[in-house]
Amino acid sequence: MADTTSVIVLMGPMGCGKSTVGKILAAELDWPFYDGDDFHPPENVEKMRNAVPLNDMDRLPWLTILKNMIRSWLTSGQKAILACSALKESYREILGVNHEGILLVYLKGTKKILAGRLLDRNHPYMADDLLDSQLNTLEEPNCGMTVDISAEPEEIVEKIKKVIQSTDDP
Repeated sequence: MADTTSVIVLMGPMGCGKSTVGKILAAELDWPFYDGDDFHPPENVEKMRNAVPLNDMDRLPWLTILKNMIRSWLTSGQKAILACSALKESYREILGVNHEGILLVYLKGTKKILAGRLLDRNHPYMADDLLDSQLNTLEEPNCGMTVDISAEPEEIVEKIKKVIQSTDDP
């Protein structure tokens, strides 16, 4: 029997389209969407609002919350889409993205594309100045799927849906 996808984790640096793609995908699949940014502790939000990059210790409580959410979804059989930067391999290990039932989708783009997108967005606390820090922290994943963000969000969603359908077919 083929593995079925229960949780999709959309990862990448700020501006890659995690929320945009996640919301479209959630609407098309009729799955709930969760933005990992909504689960940051207040101390992290304040740091990011002031353009102070987070370190590993800052991220640990946040990643633990997200890990527990993912485990809960997998245990209960709930479908879910989670947008989470998951920039380092160690972060992805905490999240357990290589667990059966999880599809990791890396939304990959050039610094030029990412910076251009940041000009057109209004995030409640992520200072645009943090892009360089995120790109310096980023360790590209060697599992899951990688999607070029130069495509339209709807095209990216279709690519993800094809992968899900191929893993969910018996």
